[in-house]
Amino acid sequence: MVRSQTASAKIWYAALIFVMLFIALSSIAPIIHTVAVSFSNKAYAAAGSVMFWPKGFNLFAYKQIMADSKFSHSFMVSLERVLLGGAINFLMTTLMAYPLSRSSEQFTGRNAYMWFLVFTMLFSGGIIPLYILVKSLGLFDSIWALVLPSAVPIFNVILLMNFFRSIPKELNEAGSMDGAGPWYMLFQVYIPLSMPSIATVTLFSIVGHWNSFFDGMIFMRSVEHYPLQTYIQQLVVQMSISTMSSDPNKYELMRQLSNQTLNAAKIVVAVIPVLVVYPFLQKYFIQGILLGSVKE
Repeated sequence: MVRSQTASAKIWYAALIFVMLFIALSSIAPIIHTVAVSFSNKAYAAAGSVMFWPKGFNLFAYKQIMADSKFSHSFMVSLERVLLGGAINFLMTTLMAYPLSRSSEQFTGRNAYMWFLVFTMLFSGGIIPLYILVKSLGLFDSIWALVLPSAVPIFNVILLMNFFRSIPKELNEAGSMDGAGPWYMLFQVYIPLSMPSIATVTLFSIVGHWNSFFDGMIFMRSVEHYPLQTYIQQLVVQMSISTMSSDPNKYELMRQLSNQTLNAAKIVVAVIPVLVVYPFLQKYFIQGILLGSVKE
């Protein structure tokens, strides 16, 4: 088959491969550089001489993060948030997407619900109303303040709804004729057939919960309740010469650390869990996002 290709086709494929390799390397290079900086000596990192290999290899940045017991506690808070928030997102997304995938004749008022959901997605109330609502509900300093405000991701609902609508209607009619109810059809037919799309929206939820830090800053009052991203953000902000100069122990740490190395270590630690989860969901990702985006 290769021999039958024309010269122009070969040139085109070679150019395409070159462009794809360039894009791939452009995506990987910043990650490699960040890892190299996190393992490098402060002086080399500050001088900007570290590219893709550590210089003055050391683990001070990681020791600083791991030695703090609050780090492991914040990690557990983030893990709890991902598990609890992901489960709530999955449940709410599925239970909303399935009835909305029915026709207007089957679900009276479907269009009104859809307009309401789309309106709230495009025009949110903002931070202040959200802050007042969470405070009124007494959710401050609890894990529920981190997972309940984002319990219904509208974008994910629309993706999963469109995926449900792509399943042949004859399958639903055959199930109805056999006496299958809506709950049976949802959990025994639709969900098993929709694993690519469900895996995609689940990945969206997991990454969103894991990377979120701002809500932890405004809803949490004690450091013990900070999620990992919020704790690391606070750690980096407090890592300044003015706050360390008065503490001999921290001064010694500052002599070995810099904001560049600590920020790089923070990014690496924060990315590792997502990199661990992503390969298990990647095989569903492309199929799920394409089929879920198709609208009848």
